Amino acid sequence: MFEDQDQAKSTRERVLQTLLLRERCTINELAEAVDINPISVRHHITKLQADRLVGSAEERHGVGRPRRQYFLTEEGRERFPTRYLRLTLRLLDQLKGTLPQPMVSRLFSQMAENLAAGYENELDGLPMEDRLNIVTHLLTGEGFTVDWVKQGDTYQIRESNCPYFHIGQNHPEVCSVDQTLISTVLSVPAEKIKCMLQGDNNCTYTVPVNALMEKPAI
Repeated sequence: MFEDQDQAKSTRERVLQTLLLRERCTINELAEAVDINPISVRHHITKLQADRLVGSAEERHGVGRPRRQYFLTEEGRERFPTRYLRLTLRLLDQLKGTLPQPMVSRLFSQMAENLAAGYENELDGLPMEDRLNIVTHLLTGEGFTVDWVKQGDTYQIRESNCPYFHIGQNHPEVCSVDQTLISTVLSVPAEKIKCMLQGDNNCTYTVPVNALMEKPAI
């Protein structure tokens, strides 16, 4: 039995609300939460992806095939405005009106350095690709969907979503958080070549493949 238009809309809203609360779900997890069969969920997910409200990525969980996880895109999150966002923006406005700009920028960078600090003892002598995996883990924990690839003589770190997007529209200094985190863990400056705040469909950073080997000994 097919859902009518109002029922379908209601079901898709429940799917979106579930992703808002849980952040990432498989088709089966969504089916259980929304209480419909997985085939119907897949149909609704296809529509939501076409509307650019939901994205997906494959993630590994131990041994076996990776699972496809679904999450809200920035456009999807825009359907659920919160007072927390408004409060954050007001706090940042107040902060920037009180402190000198260099100090504000330094605070954002310090946040990233603090995130990386827990891995400081593990980084010594670690090859670049292991460092890239740590970067992926840290950024995923912050709400990014991120992967990296080796292309020619560079590594590219790509973020297909940004949890700071709305804040960054008013306070672009927040972009320094992930850039500083990447640079700190990799021990080399990461160059930003794409930015969602500038209209690109992802944020991408690059570092040279041989950057660690080229660094002079201290």
